[in-house]
Amino acid sequence: MNLDHSILTIILLTPLAGALLLALLPDRGRIVQWSALAITALTFLFTLHLPFHYYAHAAAYAPLNAVPGQQLNFYAFEQNLSWIVSPSIHYHIGVDGLSLWLVVLTGLLAPLGVLASWRSITHRTRTFYILFLLQQVAILGVFIALDLFLYYGFWELSLVPMALLIATFGRTVNRRRAAIKFFLYAFVPSAILLVAMLWLYARTGTFDLPTLQAMAAAHSISPNPAALWLASLAFLVAFAVKVPVFPLHGWLADAVSEAPTAAVIILAGKLGLYSILRFSFGIFPEQSRRIAPLLIALGAIGIVYGALLALVQKDLKRLASFATLSALSFIVLGIFTFTISGLDGGIFHILSESLTGAALFILFGLLYERYSTYSLNDFGGLAARLPWMVTLFVIMALSAVGLPMLNGFVGEFLVLSGSMQSNLPHHALWTALATTGVILSAAYMLSMIQRVFYGSVGHKIIDGITWDLTLREHLALWPLAILFLVLGIASPFWMRVIDPAAAALADKPEHFEASPIRRVEAESYAPAAAPATNITPPFVLRNGGAHR
Repeated sequence: MNLDHSILTIILLTPLAGALLLALLPDRGRIVQWSALAITALTFLFTLHLPFHYYAHAAAYAPLNAVPGQQLNFYAFEQNLSWIVSPSIHYHIGVDGLSLWLVVLTGLLAPLGVLASWRSITHRTRTFYILFLLQQVAILGVFIALDLFLYYGFWELSLVPMALLIATFGRTVNRRRAAIKFFLYAFVPSAILLVAMLWLYARTGTFDLPTLQAMAAAHSISPNPAALWLASLAFLVAFAVKVPVFPLHGWLADAVSEAPTAAVIILAGKLGLYSILRFSFGIFPEQSRRIAPLLIALGAIGIVYGALLALVQKDLKRLASFATLSALSFIVLGIFTFTISGLDGGIFHILSESLTGAALFILFGLLYERYSTYSLNDFGGLAARLPWMVTLFVIMALSAVGLPMLNGFVGEFLVLSGSMQSNLPHHALWTALATTGVILSAAYMLSMIQRVFYGSVGHKIIDGITWDLTLREHLALWPLAILFLVLGIASPFWMRVIDPAAAALADKPEHFEASPIRRVEAESYAPAAAPATNITPPFVLRNGGAHR
């Protein structure tokens, strides 16, 4: 056993142990904040082990029929330990090109969330950071779980800390209502998701995701197409609500308006979109393609709908919530094209939008700390007083509207390119409609910049606080600004990992014939002359030739 074997468990347990440690610390001074920052920074450092050693796995392992130079999609850093014998539940974790960067992203956003909350959370700070760390545990667990039962446990766990953060630390008297709405919107479809998972287990006898993927590819999960269709809808609806996909966004504006900054930067998008890619596309590939035309239409409509609503908002938080809906709809459009370009762009845009959204919400939170308002009518004329803040606002806005050489351009270009390449009905119409979202995003972002920083001086500003960004705030924001440029210029570095995963999900993979990511634990997949076992090894060690 080496660090590669246990690194995912270490990443998962670090914030959990940190939450337990915080529970023992006195809630006075800055002890809790500094401890939370150290814990989240340590977790982020552990996540960096993954990209630096991912290609070592690619060099060491290859499928039996691999072609030299072929790009491979596989699960790295795996652990598969038996947990419960009956029903068969395993502690099975691993990452591939789809989840690796999301784990790193989660590690990065956590310390930034702590820095953003340094002054805004002034009461019950220990409770806040314990809930925040538990939320990080749940998100990391969702991204690395390869057993459906284990995944569902983390999926449900992610609801509770977020609902409590909104209900306890929301900014207005409507916080409990927003928390209840968020919880009900997410919990009810999740109960239906559990029923579908249990049905899958009854049909297959396993919760193991790679095994279910292989069975789905062989059409051996169930001979009943109606049952498969209903199960796929249960999965898709549960995930679509969490994204949210238009028109299932009823919880979004209230939750974003009330949630504290550290919570809101991880609230929307990542979990639902990842789950669609991993579970809906992996277990129900045919059903996902059947419903793709509807989701492409909803994605295009959501882009324009969210942008138009953002354009008329008078509250910065609500503007950001509808801007988020528009950006997430771009991703929905891209992944449901089932083209390599669309999937590449959608997966990349999950990272890009998460970083841009984090910067947006942190900056809005800093304005609120200074002036205690999110109303656009209260601002104006801040550019002369806050030059560093306006600089970062402009960089963030240019990232959000997709300026070439910044991160937002890469994802949007690939999504629109993939959408135009799609062979689904009316794809050109929906692509043209989605393209207008780029123009509308520039309209609401630049209009917001003009009103906040260059308009007439608002009444809140005349006698308001005038200090610019502090060192702590610079540390929270400049890493994001630098990443905007790095992702825009050096996107192939991320695409090297993402592209094989996207190609495995696409209708016509160009990089390899299949996704040889795991053994299939079923007799139907055993080799003709297998040894005394029913397990077919999917790859061999290059340096020894022995089966793993």
